[in-house]
Parts: sequence; structure tokens; C-alpha cells
Amino acid sequence: MSRTALSDAPPPQGPQNSAGADPAKPSLSHGLKQRHLSMIALGGVIGAGLFVGSGAGIAAAGPSIVIAYAASGALVMLVMRMLGEMSAAHPASGSFSVHAQRALGPWAGFTSGWIYWTLLCVAIATEATAAADIMTGWLPGTESWMWVALFMALFCGTNLVAVRNFGEAEFWFAALKIFAITAFLLLGVFTVIGVVPGVEAPGASNLTGEGGFFPNGANGLVVGLLASVFAYGGLETVTIAAAESENPVRGVAKAVRTAVWRIAIFYVGSMLVIVTLIPWDDKSVLAGPYAAVLDYVGIPAAAQLMNIVVLVALLSAMNANIYGASRMSFSLIDRGEGPAFLGKVSRGGVPRRAVIASSVIGFVAVLFNYWWPDTVFLWLLNMVGAATLVVWGFIAVSQLITRRRLEREAPEKLVVKMWGFPWLTCVAIVGIVAVLGLMLREGDTRTQLAFTAGLTVVLAVVGLLRQKLRARSAEGAAPAGEAAVPATGVALAKEDAPAEDGGSGAGDSDNSAGGSGN
Repeated sequence: MSRTALSDAPPPQGPQNSAGADPAKPSLSHGLKQRHLSMIALGGVIGAGLFVGSGAGIAAAGPSIVIAYAASGALVMLVMRMLGEMSAAHPASGSFSVHAQRALGPWAGFTSGWIYWTLLCVAIATEATAAADIMTGWLPGTESWMWVALFMALFCGTNLVAVRNFGEAEFWFAALKIFAITAFLLLGVFTVIGVVPGVEAPGASNLTGEGGFFPNGANGLVVGLLASVFAYGGLETVTIAAAESENPVRGVAKAVRTAVWRIAIFYVGSMLVIVTLIPWDDKSVLAGPYAAVLDYVGIPAAAQLMNIVVLVALLSAMNANIYGASRMSFSLIDRGEGPAFLGKVSRGGVPRRAVIASSVIGFVAVLFNYWWPDTVFLWLLNMVGAATLVVWGFIAVSQLITRRRLEREAPEKLVVKMWGFPWLTCVAIVGIVAVLGLMLREGDTRTQLAFTAGLTVVLAVVGLLRQKLRARSAEGAAPAGEAAVPATGVALAKEDAPAEDGGSGAGDSDNSAGGSGN
């Protein structure tokens, strides 16, 4: 990203596809249907972190992992509701980055957007590597890099053609994940109540024995809480995708409303099933808690079945992260926050250069994992270790400001409302700060927090410098006797007025935000 592209790019002059804009300029398409959004919302957060990573949380917290997932799930539901409120009012491919720019200024949109893009690119690398490891386990004669290259090419190609291809792929990926976890929950509940033939129901013995419900005390609960928080990543994708749907406002509103409580059932319910059926300190739980339950019930080839589910989850996450990274970077570039040559949109409404750039960066991160796994790639992992919490913090603070502005200037845009505002918004902010504070207790998470804080500070400083440079440039360009509009990022009521509730596309909200910041 060149300094020239950041500081010299002219500020956006107004919304795309609205009155006064160039109608010949291609914009993002509206190829996603409601069924795509609904499944993305439900399946987007069901990832490999749940199916595999939850084992470490259970090993640390024991049965109290249920409380950890319930607490972090409550925080996630609040964040998702806040994001849904802002995204329904102002659908944008930049999602929370646009909302942060509207509420706090261009520096906030720049910081939150690029840290999220970095997070997604590193995630692409880790998911591609993990998926390749599963394939080489099934086919020992193959090389890991072959599978990484295949997966990267496949999903880069899918995202290059049309947004409906991404939506269709995610629809079926999400359907498979939801089917798998629903079947798991039903089988687990039937086993707990003792109606599965040939399988003994353990009752509450695993919840009260082996050290009780809190076998490792408060410290174990804290470790489990930290593990559970990061298992919920991915909720932002649906609000990014909503901007490219047939009806962005209705789409995001329905997706958020239907997803929130179902996510709680999937996560908290499955944790309760696992710790009820399997002793928390069983070694099989650490290796794979879902496979351990299937093996306990007597399902043949349980480990291989779960490998299939995990592979689907990894491929789904790769597809979603390439999409999310490309749309976030496109939104930032469209607002003058990145290299302009990557902002071109195809006639089919796809930001192909942004898709290719995000995929290439993800592949480069894979190479770093092969060449320097304990140095460069570890630094990348640490830099994004707490990035999700930083993004959630921007969402919560932005909603606190945006909600008051909407109530005053455009109450009709509050299609989705945050519960108990402003109290629950403040509770969410306190919760995010508390989790960040808990990260200081553990050595690994403390290192992640330090690296993420460093990245956030660097991006914020760059964003603030850019904001000041643009303000000076605007003052110098203002005609004599006229005051330049300050680069505060505050969206004025008159700027929001032309946008219909149905939304005319991602570019509308993106450029409205960009215009308000200049």
C-alpha cells in the first residue's frame, strides 16, 4: 500500500448508483438471495474451531465449559445484534468499517477495516493448511502444497466469476454443517435420556464427578472462556454479504433475527451434550470432542466422519474469508483508503483485482507457514490473535454513537433494534474489555494481545495522519470565502437522506461514509 495511494487519492464525491453518480461505472452486484444470507448467518460461525478447538476448552474448564460458551455466546449475540442494527440502516460491503467511519471518523474505518482484512488473510492460510493436512492423511502419497494450491485456485475462481457462486457454495457448505451439528445434538440428547439401544446413559455423573462442575476452579473457567470467545469468529460475513443481496435491509434483518438464538443452541447445546456423555478429562475429548461422542454412541468410523465435517468447515471458511477479505478491501479502496488500482469492478459486479490480491496474500501467508512457521508466521498469528475483539469493540462503540444519531435524524431506518439500548451496549463494551483483560493472565494470549495492540496502534496512527492530511488538502482546495468540510467522519442527515431502506448497493453506503469523512 503506497503512501501516494493513501494520501493523494481524491475523496469520494458521493454515493455510487445514486443521483449525480456516473451510471456507467460498474458497482457490486445483487446476486445473493435470502436463502443464501440465512444459511451464511447460520453456518458462518460453525467452523473447525468448534469441532476441534473446543476440546482444549473442555480440557481446561471441565463441565463449566457450558458456562463459558453461554457467557461468550451472550456477548456474541449482543455484538451481532448491534452490527445487524447498523447494517440494516446502512447496508455496506465494508460493514463495520463503514459504520466505524460514520461514527468515529475515517481513521476508525481505516483501522478496523485493514486489521480485519489482515485477520482474514491469515485465516485463509491456516484453513488451507489444515484442509491440506486432512487430505494428505487420506492420501499419503500426495503433497500438502498440491492441496493448498488446489483449494486456493478453486475458491479464488469461485469468487472471481459471480457473487452468486460464493453464495451457492456457502449455502451448501452451511447446510452440511448445520445438518451435521443438528444430527449430533439429536443423537446426543437421545443418548442422555437413555433411548439409544445398547448405549448406557451416564446421567449427571460426568457433570458432578471427576472434580465437580468446576474441576480447575476459576482459572480453568477463564481459559475455557477465552477458547470459546474465539470459536465464534465469522459472524461479520453475513452483514458484508447483505450489501450484495436482492434486498439488503430485509435480508440482514431476517438473517440476524433467525441466527442469534440458533447459534446459542448449536454451541451451548453441543458443549452440554459432550460434557454430559464423556468425562471431561478423557484424552479422546482433547483430540476431538465430537468424534469422542460419536465413538461413545457406537457410530462406525466416527473419527473419519468428523474429518469430513471438519474439512467441509475449513473449506467453507476459506470460501467465506476470501469473499470477506475482497469485499472489505474493495470497500476501503472505494473510500480512498487503499491502492486505487485494486478497486476495479467487473461488468458482472465482482471486484476481481481485490479477490486476486486477497487470495495471493493468503497464499503468501501459507508459504510463510512452510518456510518460517516459528517466526514470521507465528508473528502473523499473534498480530491477529485478538483482532476479533478489536473489531467487536469498534462495532459496539460505533453502535452507541450511531443509534443516537439515527433516533434523532432517521428513526425509520431502525429496522433492527439493539435490545436494552444503551445499557446492553455498555454491557457488551465492558464484556469485551474484560475478555481483553483476561488475556493478560495467560502467557500465550498475553503475547497475542501485545502484537494485536501494536498492529492496531500502527493502523490507527496511519489512519489519523491520513485524516489530517485530507483535512488540510480540503482546506487548501476550498474556494476563497468558503469553509472546508472537516474530515470528521460524521454522516450528516442530508447525506443519508437519498438512501432508500432497500439500499441500492454496497457502494451507496460505502461512499456515503466516505463522503462524510471528507
